[in-house]
Amino acid sequence: MSTPYPFTAIVGQDDLRLGLLLNAVSPAVGGVLVRGEKGTAKSTAVRALAALMPEVAVVPGCRFSCAPDAPDPACPDGPHEAGSGVSRAARTVELPVGASEDRLVGALDIERALAEGVKAFEPGLLADAHRGILYVDEVNLLHDHLVDLLLDAAAMGASYVEREGVSVRHAARFLLVGTMNPEEGELRPQLLDRFGLTVEVAASRETDLRVEVVRRRLAYDDDPAAFAAQWADEEAALRARIIGARALLPQVRLGDGALRQIAATCAAFEVDGMRADIVMARTATALAAWAGRTDVLAEDVRQAALLALPHRRRRNPFDAPGLDEDKLDDTLEQNSSEDDDPDPDGPGGGGRPPEGDGPDTPPQGEGGADDTPAQSVPEQGGEKEQGPTGGSGEQQPVRAGEPFRTKMLSVPGLGEGAAGRRSRARTEHGRTTGARRPQGALTKLHLAATVQAAAPHQRARGRSGRGLVVRRDDLRQAVREGREGNLVLFVVDASGSMAARQRMTAVKGAVLSLLMDAYQRRDKVGLITFRGKDAEVVLPPTSSVDAAAARLEMLPTGGRTPVAAGLLKAHDVLRVERLRDPSRRPLLVVVTDGRATGGPEPVALAARAARLHEADGIASVVVDCESGPVRLGLAVSLAGELGGTAVTLEELRAESIAGLVKDVQSYSRRAA
Repeated sequence: MSTPYPFTAIVGQDDLRLGLLLNAVSPAVGGVLVRGEKGTAKSTAVRALAALMPEVAVVPGCRFSCAPDAPDPACPDGPHEAGSGVSRAARTVELPVGASEDRLVGALDIERALAEGVKAFEPGLLADAHRGILYVDEVNLLHDHLVDLLLDAAAMGASYVEREGVSVRHAARFLLVGTMNPEEGELRPQLLDRFGLTVEVAASRETDLRVEVVRRRLAYDDDPAAFAAQWADEEAALRARIIGARALLPQVRLGDGALRQIAATCAAFEVDGMRADIVMARTATALAAWAGRTDVLAEDVRQAALLALPHRRRRNPFDAPGLDEDKLDDTLEQNSSEDDDPDPDGPGGGGRPPEGDGPDTPPQGEGGADDTPAQSVPEQGGEKEQGPTGGSGEQQPVRAGEPFRTKMLSVPGLGEGAAGRRSRARTEHGRTTGARRPQGALTKLHLAATVQAAAPHQRARGRSGRGLVVRRDDLRQAVREGREGNLVLFVVDASGSMAARQRMTAVKGAVLSLLMDAYQRRDKVGLITFRGKDAEVVLPPTSSVDAAAARLEMLPTGGRTPVAAGLLKAHDVLRVERLRDPSRRPLLVVVTDGRATGGPEPVALAARAARLHEADGIASVVVDCESGPVRLGLAVSLAGELGGTAVTLEELRAESIAGLVKDVQSYSRRAA
C-alpha cells in the first residue's frame, strides 16, 4: 500500500485544510466541495485526511461496518448482538465519474427476489464508505441522478434501494468530499446547496511558497516513507486534536446571540431556504470545538459564514461565488449581543478568522503538494487585423444586453446521449415505453414483461407451488424515454456590419440567454466567431457554460463577414466531436445578419458550406440579426441552405418562437 502524502506537509491552502478538518470533527456539517484549478492539492489533501481519521470499531464480518456497541437493527447482514468488535482504519472510498447507479447504491438480485423471495443484496460504494470518507473527484461531471442519490444518502445517513417492490436499507454516514475544476462546468445551484461547505483554492503566485511546494513534493516522490516519517509527530498531534475536538463537541453551547447572528447573516445575504442557517450553526459549533472552547463566539460565526454561504448566493451560472466581507462584518456587529466577547482585541473581537488550523501552520498563502502553474487564458480579440480587410476596423468589446428566458430548442428524433434536459432520448431514467432483453447486467426490471415471458413455461418447469419459476432468459429490461443533453455549437458573426448598427449588445444578450438555457439543460457548448478573413474557435466544446459567457463578454468586432469560414470551422469541430462522443447529438446555432463579404462570391461560398451541414443531418437554427427598413433576407436564405429555420432577435424572446422546434422537426421529416 502506497504511503499517502502527509496532511500537515501541505503548504498553505488554509481554507481547504480547515474545511476538511471541520467535517472530520463534525460530519453533520454536511461535507465540503472544493473548487479550484488543476494542480492545487485538492486530491492530495482529501487522501491525506484519511490517515488522520480515528480508527473505527466494527462488527466482525459485517459488510456494512456496523458499530459493535450500537449495531444497526435494519442491517442487511444482521441482526447483530451488541458486543466487542474489531478495529480498522477509516476508509476513503472514491466514486468514479463513470460509476453506475448499482455501483453506488448496491445491486439487488431481482431473479432470486422473484423466484425465491430472498433479498440477495450486493453492497455498493455507499456501504463501503459508511463511517469513513466518500470522495468524488470531478463531481461536476457526475450524472445528476447519481449526485441526487449521493446527497440524499449523506443527508439522511442511510441508503435505500428500491426495485419492483423489494427494498433494502442500510446505514450510510460518511464525510462527503467533492472536488471540481469550474472550467469544466458548474454544479446546479440545487446541488451546490446540498454541500455543507465550499472552499476555493488556487495556486500561489508567491515565489517562496511555490519553491517550498516543489521542494516537499520532490522529497516525497524520492522516498515517500522517509518523508512521511519526518511529519509523523505533526500528524499524530493533529490526529489527537481531532479526537479531542470530537469529544468536546457535545459540550459546545450555541447561545441565542450566536443564533441571532447566524439568522441575521443568512437574511442579509438573501440566502434561499433554511439549510444555510443549519449548516452555519453546525459549522460554528465545530469551529468552537476545534479551538478548544465550549462557547460559540462571533469569530466562529464569521468563519462559518465564509465557508457556508458563498456558493449559496449564486442566482445564475455566471455569478462568481463570493461574499462581501465588509457587509458580513457590519451584519455581525449590528446583531452582536452580550454573549459575545466584549474585547475587540480578544479572541472573539473583530470577527477575524482563527489563525492556524493545525499544529503545523505553513506561511500564509496558497499552494499545495501538487501545484502546477495556472494556465493563462489568452485575451480574446488579440491584435488588430493587419492589411486591407475592408469594412470597419476592430472595435472594443461591448457588454452583453440583459439576458432573458428563451423557448427550448431541441434536436429532432430520439437520441441516446448523456442525460440532460433538452432533446428526447433513451435514458436510464424517465417514463417506461417498452421492454427488451437485458444487454449485460439488469438495471431496470420491466415486471409485467418478465412475468409475461415466464408464464408460458411454468408447466414445463415443473411449477407446483404458488411461486413463479423465473429463469434468467425471462428477465426483461425496461426501455425508458427521457431527455438528453446536446452539443450546442454557437457560430457568432463578429464582423463590422454587426457593430456598425450597434446590434452587438443585443446579439450578445441573445447568445448569453441561450447559454443560460444550455446550462439549465446540461448541454455541452462551443463558441466559434468569424470576422475579417477567418473564423476562430473561441471556446472548444466544453461543459463550462460560464467559460463561454466569459469569452463572449470579451469578444471584439470589426472587419468583413466570412460566413463560409465560420460554417467550415463549425463543420471541422463537429466532425471531431462526433468521433470523441458519437452519442451526443449537435445543435448548430448561427448568429448573423447573413451579409457575407470578402473574397470571390462570398454568398455562394457560404451556401455551399451550409449544405455540408445539411448533408450531415445537423439540426440548425439561424438567429437573424438583420435590422432596418431594408432587409435582404440573407440569413433566412442561409437557414434554408442549412436545412434549418430562421428566427429574429425579437422572436427569440417572444412566444412566437414556439413554432421553431416544429419547423426544425418538419424539416427533418422532409429530409427523411
